[in-house]
Amino acid sequence: MIGLLQRVTHADVVVGGQTVGKIGRGLLVLVAVHRDDTESDISRLAERLLGYRVFPDHEGRMNLSVRDIEGGLLLVPQFTLTADTKKGTRASFTKGAAPEKASAYFDALVAACREGLDTVETGEFGADMQVSLTNDGPVTFWLTTH
Repeated sequence: MIGLLQRVTHADVVVGGQTVGKIGRGLLVLVAVHRDDTESDISRLAERLLGYRVFPDHEGRMNLSVRDIEGGLLLVPQFTLTADTKKGTRASFTKGAAPEKASAYFDALVAACREGLDTVETGEFGADMQVSLTNDGPVTFWLTTH
């Protein structure tokens, strides 16, 4: 699984003119599922997202996690992160999981994160979404479970 993690001061997701997910200070994470991912990848990514130290401590060092600061987590499914862009001018998505698997794994990731954090919001799987954020820093990390 892939999680493109961004530290934000706020973020939201709109579908069809309606806000479906919104957080203040925390993490916006774009999530993709590879075709070869297993159920163990779900818990591994959840663990990393909740524990990854990207927020400053009292000395300004990135030593605190979203759990430590009691921040929000906004998970947004984005299959394009699995794209193979090595050749040509059009991406190949053969490495991505089938929609049924990707949707189930995304839902399981959301459930796992909700076990460890009070504020977990989501985008909508398969929808045309508009994502807005203010990246704080900017701080962005590419996390994988492979």
